[in-house]
Amino acid sequence: MPRWWSIWTAECAGGVPAGKSTQLSPDSDAPVYRSTPGSATLRGMKLPFLDIWRPDRRRGGLLPAPTDAWADPEGVAELLAECELLRARSGSAGVLLDDSPGSLEELDQLLPRWRDDPEELPWLGNDAGLYLGTVLVRTLPGAHWARGPDGGPVVELASGRAVDAVGAGHQWADDGSPELSRVYAEAAEI
Repeated sequence: MPRWWSIWTAECAGGVPAGKSTQLSPDSDAPVYRSTPGSATLRGMKLPFLDIWRPDRRRGGLLPAPTDAWADPEGVAELLAECELLRARSGSAGVLLDDSPGSLEELDQLLPRWRDDPEELPWLGNDAGLYLGTVLVRTLPGAHWARGPDGGPVVELASGRAVDAVGAGHQWADDGSPELSRVYAEAAEI
């Protein structure tokens, strides 16, 4: 198994301290941690594959990835549209998530059973926000995912306004307000 794979999987599993990234030490096989203030996050969830740096063994440093993942809006949109937990929970409740504004209204009507599980709540909040963002990106002309000020994803509208869909998803999962359909309607008005 390549060393980069074990380092990358350790980062994904949370084995790397928060706010740190790894590089291979030029003198050994042991990873060296370094700060990465601009790494992509979703409310504390590290997404190292959006800001990949590859080791440069000849010079002992890091090289930038061949491409910037945020420069591929379709790829980012496809990745962030998965929302597996939300799709599973809504499907079991009979709500089909078809990436339409109407599906946001149906989500708003679900009984919030996820609030009984404190471990599931933040994950469902992330998924709800990502789904809201997906509906915005797929239905509003000119809307696309962009890197927000904290490194996490936001939806940038054609007007230039940024919508923190993930933040709205967390608020919705926590207390039901604001409704996802209302956030969509406010963004669509502009």
